[in-house]
Amino acid sequence: MALIEGYIPPTREHWETIAWLWQFFPLLTAIQWLTDFYPMGKTSIESRLNIPGKIGWFTMEAPGFMILLYIMYTLPQELNLQSLPPTNWVMAGMFTIHYIYRAILAPLFLNPSMAPMHPIVWISALAFQVFNAISIGGWLGGHGPITLEDWAGRLYTIQFGMIIWAVGLMGNIFHDDELREIRRAANRRQKKEAEKEGKSVDEYQAQSGKIYMLPKNGLFHFILFPHYFCEWIEWAGFWVVGGWDCLPARAFLGNEIASMLPRALQGREWYVKRFGRDKVGNRKAIIPGLL
Repeated sequence: MALIEGYIPPTREHWETIAWLWQFFPLLTAIQWLTDFYPMGKTSIESRLNIPGKIGWFTMEAPGFMILLYIMYTLPQELNLQSLPPTNWVMAGMFTIHYIYRAILAPLFLNPSMAPMHPIVWISALAFQVFNAISIGGWLGGHGPITLEDWAGRLYTIQFGMIIWAVGLMGNIFHDDELREIRRAANRRQKKEAEKEGKSVDEYQAQSGKIYMLPKNGLFHFILFPHYFCEWIEWAGFWVVGGWDCLPARAFLGNEIASMLPRALQGREWYVKRFGRDKVGNRKAIIPGLL
């Protein structure tokens, strides 16, 4: 059963068109170099249209892995394939594990709080997830490798890519938790101050504003956005598993870099304005020693 006839799951013609176009997504992200308007997270703005952070993050990120899995279960039936190679499911599992963490566990259970986001961000992120899921899901679901022979001779490369991916995922989670601990510490501090003044926490926070601190552990010693950097490592490993000629995996990594790099560079300027150049020191934005 197709969710969107010809697209979810995609016909080969539609998949080839989407996968080819998807590699040019960085052209759209070029607008980020012209403006620092990014209404979510630390740079969230007040707007009647804002979506609560936790709900917004879940609803814009979760459709990606859901669509990918749906395509992988339905496309083989349309193509009359008996089964898919195990490596296809391994890559689907890598993708799903990441987004179960990013879309469900982190926002709904782990993050103490999340700033509201503007619908512009929500729509853009949702579109990213849908196109990316069709691109990767179509490749894994039947328009890419469909037999064990298609993966022959690549065992060590696949294993190496999985190790890279796992290191990136662990680094991503570790540095995310460093940021969460800052929020937890800030919440504890504000709770104590609110009790001293006989106010509710919400009332105190509304009056005093948010507390920001410079993270220090792990790669935060060298860069301000190591969680971004580690995510790039993850998807580089994903591409290694898929192989050099895996256009969807290569496009995914390129699109992640194109969308996250300007945010990180602008984010470093935010830290400099907030804490001063002396406190930020020699820390780069996202690549140790370079950017």
